[in-house]
Order: sequence, then C-alpha cells, then structure tokens
Amino acid sequence: MYSYEIIAPPPRDILLGEKQPVARWREYRELKQGIAHTVTGDVRALNELYSPQLHNRREILVYLPPSYAAGKRRYPVIYMHDGQNLFDDVTSFAGEWGVDETLDDLSREGIEAIGVGIPNLGQERLKEYSPFVDRRHGGGMGDAYVDFIADTLKPLIDSTFRTRPDRAHTGIFGSSMGGLISFYAFFHRPQTFGFVGAMSPAFWFAGGAILPYIRGARPNPGRVYLDVGEKESPSARRWWQIPLLRSLRKGHCKRVASLLEHKGCDEEHLHFLVDPVGEHNEAAWRRRLPDALRFLLG
Repeated sequence: MYSYEIIAPPPRDILLGEKQPVARWREYRELKQGIAHTVTGDVRALNELYSPQLHNRREILVYLPPSYAAGKRRYPVIYMHDGQNLFDDVTSFAGEWGVDETLDDLSREGIEAIGVGIPNLGQERLKEYSPFVDRRHGGGMGDAYVDFIADTLKPLIDSTFRTRPDRAHTGIFGSSMGGLISFYAFFHRPQTFGFVGAMSPAFWFAGGAILPYIRGARPNPGRVYLDVGEKESPSARRWWQIPLLRSLRKGHCKRVASLLEHKGCDEEHLHFLVDPVGEHNEAAWRRRLPDALRFLLG
C-alpha cells in the first residue's frame, strides 16, 4: 500500500532567497552553435533562472510564434514540463515532442501560442512533480514547484514577452509525472492557470492521492485535455503485474474524467481520449499533441 502526505511550503521569509540577476535571453541557435540541434523557428533560452521557492537553478526555453516579430500582438502561454524533451532531440532523454514544429504547423491554422519549456533537474524530477509523498518513489515538493512557475517564472515571462497574462490564456501541460503536477497546478492555482493538458498522467502516484484532492477541490472552469494509451506498459517486477498496472493507469484517468464531469465539466471544456495504439513514450505524445493543442487553444 502507498502512503502520502503533503509537505507545506517553507515560510515566506525563507522564500526571499537570493536576488535574481538581470535575465539575459539568447537565441537557441546562438547557444548551440556547432551542435546538430533539431530546433525550428524562434526559440529563446535563459541560461539559469534561480528559484527562491526550490533553491535551485535551471535553464528556461521559450518558443515564440512565427508572427511574433511582425507586430505587437499578444499571445496565450503554455508552461510545459520536461523542457529538454520539447524542442530538441539532442537534449532529450527519450526523444523530443516536436513542440516547435507542432506550433509552427498550427500557426497556419491561425492557432498561435508562446511555449515555455521548463527542464527537469534529473534526480529532483519526482520530488518536484508531486506535492504528495509516495513511500517508494518520493515526491513532496510539488507545491514549491508550482509556486516557482506561478510566482517567479510567469512574472518574468509576462514582463519579457508579449503575453496575454490573464488566467484564461495561461495553461500548463505535461506527460506522465508532468501530467500529474499539471493537474495539481490547475486546481491548486486556479487564479493562475485557466487550461491544462495531461498526457498519460501518473495519477497512480502516492496511491492515487490526486483523486481525493481533485474531488475536494473547487471547480476550475477552464478547458481540460486528458489522455491515456491502451498499450502503455509501465515497468513491473513481475510479468503478470503489467496488465494490472496498465489497467490502473487507464482506470485512474477514467475516474478523474468522471470527477470532472461531476464538477460540471462538459464536452466543450473536457476532452478525454483513450488512444488504442498509445504507448507510454514521447513518440505517442508527439503524435497526439496537435489535437490536444487545437482543443486547448482553439
């Protein structure tokens, strides 16, 4: 059996942290000269951003739409986890999503957005991507991670780029554990995030602790995209556990979809997909990404 707890964020006086240096954004191509990267379009990078909530630093990546340089238009923003997997196959640890190519293609349909990639910090990933502590896998810093996005990263993005900063045009998106923390953020900070996308989310983490959390949370009237694959095969110590765990993944997603419907989420605001050929990998998420973004941004 799993057990979980929620770790409270540190006191506000601790969050004062160190002073942020002036942000110096550079073109991704400039930073990666001599490297056969796969980035397309206009992607900017900030070498290091300090988080006073988490007391660590990470690179931040920003994709700008094709029309960005041509006028003064403002754009919705999607904050996305596992940032090293979003734009560049060279930096990815399991293949890239092709977010830059996908958003370039969608721009021809009149759908444009700024995409913010937040790389994970390796061993800190499970800790930051869940507010719940799983007895076997860790977790527990999800609140601080969400606060970092909402209170440190978002103000920086809004002050640097031409965004539409209101909640209706601010979304959060991820897969697996990134899907779990995206859903948590959507309900934990409804004043910040007005839409959410979760592909193959790890709702099983900490014994499914996200389910009672969603059940008790106040409704968020924004759009929700949720999916899971029929052929996802999570790791298991014994071969006979694989069908059980696969069923657990899909079952938790169905329960969350049902909870959202009971909270008043109709077909206009909820898109739940069970992909009959979907596996638990970046290739499957890349294939489903265009329709997910059409639903959330259309």
